[in-house]
Amino acid sequence: MGPLGQYGKDAHGYFAFPKLEGEINPHMIFRGKEVLTWSLNNYLGLANHPEVRKADADAAKEWGLGYPMGARMMSGHTSKHEELESALADFVGKDDAYLLNFGYQGMVSIIDTLATRKDVIVYDSESHACIMDGVFLHKAKGGKSFVFPHNDIERCDKMLKMATNRARESGGGILVITEGVFGMAGDLGHLHKITALKEKYDFRLLVDDAHGFGTMGTTGAGVAEHYGVTDKVDVIFGTFAKSMAGIGAFVASREDVIQYLRYNMRSQIFAKSLPMPMVIGALKRLELLKNSPELKEQLWTVVKALQKGLREEGFNLGVTESPVTPVFLNGTIPEATNLTMDLRENYNLFCSIVVYPVIPKGQIMLRLIPTAAHTLEDVEFTVKAFAEIKGKLAAGKYQGDKIASLQ
Repeated sequence: MGPLGQYGKDAHGYFAFPKLEGEINPHMIFRGKEVLTWSLNNYLGLANHPEVRKADADAAKEWGLGYPMGARMMSGHTSKHEELESALADFVGKDDAYLLNFGYQGMVSIIDTLATRKDVIVYDSESHACIMDGVFLHKAKGGKSFVFPHNDIERCDKMLKMATNRARESGGGILVITEGVFGMAGDLGHLHKITALKEKYDFRLLVDDAHGFGTMGTTGAGVAEHYGVTDKVDVIFGTFAKSMAGIGAFVASREDVIQYLRYNMRSQIFAKSLPMPMVIGALKRLELLKNSPELKEQLWTVVKALQKGLREEGFNLGVTESPVTPVFLNGTIPEATNLTMDLRENYNLFCSIVVYPVIPKGQIMLRLIPTAAHTLEDVEFTVKAFAEIKGKLAAGKYQGDKIASLQ
């Protein structure tokens, strides 16, 4: 059953595959009662924005969910798809962009398409699973890869030196892959330091900016904008599943690179085009992202208040520099489950729990995702609740096989 599936019988429906019901907002229904939730990647609060809901509904009414039928290359291409690609490319500062049906599948396919078996990949050790799968696929085809410890630029330099020698032998190039915002710890990929290595080595840089798109940078264009290195990042990947509160993704780069991907990405050549309502809905979301800076400002007001409040209560938030807010505690898996149940059952507070094997044994991580839809009252309530459960954990009240009445 695997490292997570082995707990499926006990965890299913509560810790794994929980059902959050009702309108998408900070207060939803879990197992019949309202909970304050911090587990939705709805960073800018667009999921239930009235203009977004109207755009989605109008597009579905006009076009249905079937149009266009077929893959883009064959019969699924429209001017609206092109309009969205042009707008995305302009927003992130690149020549062109290409729409992808799904973020995870898209990133795997980008790596698979860009890197031939002659090429060498250098990647961060804490890269998202979609990047890892793309690298594994590359290695399965006979390609070579080198990994550097998370954000360790000195080791990245050493890996690039080794990759350069390997690329000379094989007659290929080098693709460096990292993330803009690392989705678990919330820290940023050191794009400014990696791009500085271009003075020593010849490589192309691919950045997965799923969590940075819409949240980071002056305009929300992402972590490359945040560091001022957009022109030095060769390929930018973004998803609609976070700040855009939708589904789908995109890749942006030079015109010739995008044209190459457009004609060679098997996951898109042989897959149905994004339905028109998703495309038109994404255009509206991008419009709001660009023209409503108050959404990002409200997000960061909530982020700063939440992180400041938790730190003042003595919580370890690691090295986060983004809205992603991990709260690290020490404890066993039984303690983690009891603590989480206490939060959900007695405090009506829902957040994601992360334990071994995702993080080291003996650690508990509670992962909070602030959004522009949250209020400072939500923050105050949460900080107070966390302070109380921290005290209970220290007092040993979460030990044992079953949770007691902890009101």
